[in-house]
Amino acid sequence: MSQARDHGDDHWTTRPSRMRAAGSRAAARGRAVTQPALRTPVLPVLIISAVVLADLVGGAGMIWLPLLAAGPALAATTNSPRGVLCVGLLGAVLGVLFGLRDGVPEGELAAVLSAVLAVTLASGLASALRGRRERVLAAVRSVAETAQHALLTPVPATVGPFQVAVRYSAAAAEARIGGDLYALIPTPYGVRLIVGDVRGKGLPAVGTAALVLGVFREAAHDEPDLLAVVERVERSLARNLGPDDFVTAVVAGYPQAGQLEVVNCGHAPPLLVRECGDLVAVEPAHPAPPLGLRALSGQSPDLQVLSFADGDQLLLYTDGVTEARDRCRAFYPLLDGLARHVSEEPERTLTALHDDLLAHVGGRLHDDAALLLIRKPSVVDSMKTQVTTV
Repeated sequence: MSQARDHGDDHWTTRPSRMRAAGSRAAARGRAVTQPALRTPVLPVLIISAVVLADLVGGAGMIWLPLLAAGPALAATTNSPRGVLCVGLLGAVLGVLFGLRDGVPEGELAAVLSAVLAVTLASGLASALRGRRERVLAAVRSVAETAQHALLTPVPATVGPFQVAVRYSAAAAEARIGGDLYALIPTPYGVRLIVGDVRGKGLPAVGTAALVLGVFREAAHDEPDLLAVVERVERSLARNLGPDDFVTAVVAGYPQAGQLEVVNCGHAPPLLVRECGDLVAVEPAHPAPPLGLRALSGQSPDLQVLSFADGDQLLLYTDGVTEARDRCRAFYPLLDGLARHVSEEPERTLTALHDDLLAHVGGRLHDDAALLLIRKPSVVDSMKTQVTTV
């Protein structure tokens, strides 16, 4: 038990540094968001130069001079209010010079200058509002990333006896977190992990995911029996969820060498890859309802015990992977994809699998998707790692 306490102390000691690192990365992105406002207004100046060149060639001021207002209008999309005003001032000065050169009547020249100045002022205001929105967006991104690291804590490449890799993609590019959840932690009863999917989207789904992960992390350390861990999560959800809310999940544990325990609560079956290359879906012998719905069905989940030898791998995922469709509305063939890309390095396997998934959907997922792959390295693999390290 002292080891468990030591591990917990390490977790809570390193977590603030992780959150500070996340905050610094988010701040850097925030600066990157506002950076375009500081750029030299090259394109607006080119537009004004093109108008001036057209006037020099054509010599008809009132045909081309009103187009000078396009400069500050375009500058508002990429530059700060100061840049917009500089472009507008440049356009106004050139408008006066070429208007006098072309002999434009004073009344018409005044109308052109008024239009340029009016567009400049309106564009400066638009640029200020755009900059404010970008700063707000940068702050939201910072909070979202901090929340992601607090909720879905980074999983190291090695946990206990396993090599581990994780891929998570939120459907909304700016959301960064959603209703999918995962966790993998060493406990006094072996490594335990969960992958789940909350019904619904948005902040309510994120709140439910945080609840599930919080209860799981506590129960995984306290309960010797994996079914008792699931029972703790079920009781918590029954008290806190609405009647139509639920969470599908797979909870797994590695209590002793060569033995893997799996509890499936209405979730997609994990995929087991044997050392010999055989790939099978771990279907539950007796299907159980998702977490939060046991009171309605009266059914309890069963504990499946699988052999898990050196070189074996287990992939857990959410339905955002298997329900991803291409342009022809065909689902992503996860079983075939895993068979093509499986390797002895979980990180390389998931990178190839994730890239394949994005290629299948055309570059953007329409639902949250999570992938978690564990592998029990063989003695030969361990020796290779030691030699490489030395």
